[in-house]
Amino acid sequence: MFSSAALLACGLCVLLTACNKKSEQASMPAPVVSAVTVIQKDLPWKIEYPAQVAGSLEIQIRAQVGGILEARLYNEGEYVTEGTQLFQIDDKEYKVALEKARGALAQAEAEEKRTQRTYKRMKSLRADNAVSQQDYDNALSAYESAQANVQVAKAGVSDAEINLGYTKVTAPISGIAGKEAQSVGSLISASGESGLLTTMVQIDPLYVNFSMPGRQFEKLASGYLSGQISLGSEEQQIYLNSEEYRNVSAKDAPVYVEALLANGKTYPERGKIIFFDSSENAQTSSLAMKASFPNPKHSRALMPGQFVRVRLVGAVYKNAVLVPSSALLNTSNGLVAYVIDANNTVAARPVQAELQDNIYIVTDGLKAGERIVGEGLIKVRPGQQVQPQPKAFDVNVEEPQVPAASAADTTAQQAAAAQQGTDVFEQAAADKQPSAETSAGN
Repeated sequence: MFSSAALLACGLCVLLTACNKKSEQASMPAPVVSAVTVIQKDLPWKIEYPAQVAGSLEIQIRAQVGGILEARLYNEGEYVTEGTQLFQIDDKEYKVALEKARGALAQAEAEEKRTQRTYKRMKSLRADNAVSQQDYDNALSAYESAQANVQVAKAGVSDAEINLGYTKVTAPISGIAGKEAQSVGSLISASGESGLLTTMVQIDPLYVNFSMPGRQFEKLASGYLSGQISLGSEEQQIYLNSEEYRNVSAKDAPVYVEALLANGKTYPERGKIIFFDSSENAQTSSLAMKASFPNPKHSRALMPGQFVRVRLVGAVYKNAVLVPSSALLNTSNGLVAYVIDANNTVAARPVQAELQDNIYIVTDGLKAGERIVGEGLIKVRPGQQVQPQPKAFDVNVEEPQVPAASAADTTAQQAAAAQQGTDVFEQAAADKQPSAETSAGN
């Protein structure tokens, strides 16, 4: 058993240890943290969407008449203009058919002239009652029948000429001609699979199909109607009338679309939104959209079937409250910011925000001018006093530019995207009450 002296000594040791720890904690300096100031300014909508390119026209080239395929007159995969001959079908039998039709027409015209002379003669004799009414009527009927036969013969000639013309297969549009479906020397027919000769794709303009999440569309619509989101500059608002929008150039449009290529470059031409689906897809909760991009130089920078990303340009958050993405802590109960008060004490505050790139657009919980912990939030505890070290935070807004090489082409050819979108925004807002959250985001 321990003696009383031993127990007393142990107690003194424990007491001294506790006092030392409290002394050490009291002497520990407040941790140094980076502090950023919440800012408020306009921020462009920079959300991107996956998309796929398609030709504005994709057609099959089929034979209209049968025969032996004599020649292919184009290079597969090359750009051809409308009217260019692509294939030649053996035309010998069609030339013969045309000569027969012309011979039949000549016979019909000769018969018409003969019956005409007979009719005129009968008409003169009938006036003198030299022939019976029956003979006169027969002569008239023969003449009228001969006239009808001439019309039939002329139609036969036209039909033979059309069939002969079909032996020269030409491009109905300007675009890229695909791989031949039938080899030279094959016997083809006007019906069935053998009649398919090749395909063509029109690449000016090109269509880019993408989808916008329904939640984003609703916030964009309600944000526009509430004034929190603007579409284009004040000067461009005059083009929000749908009739004016159809004729406006891309540079004057409130909103347009950019295509981002796989190599990270931006396609030099601006696109216009030409289609919004009338309803939301129930399976994907998104709205299908289509943008039209001009391709005046027929370049292959964008090709049908290619996957790209598109960016909506022109929509701007007005007076948005902004913080860096590192300044909010994502917890199971939502986003949290650590606000630094005038005494440099940290307080946790719940925040509602939407992420764009590396910036949070705050819709509730923070005000411009407040200081918050900018980095290392997991090391900070509520109620803790800190040493804030100011860290610069700002958003540089760059105006989109049209590449100089393509600006002239773009001006004349592109009608802007925004109005059709704006019309739909207004309709969406009319059909349903605007959301309480008025900022657009993910």
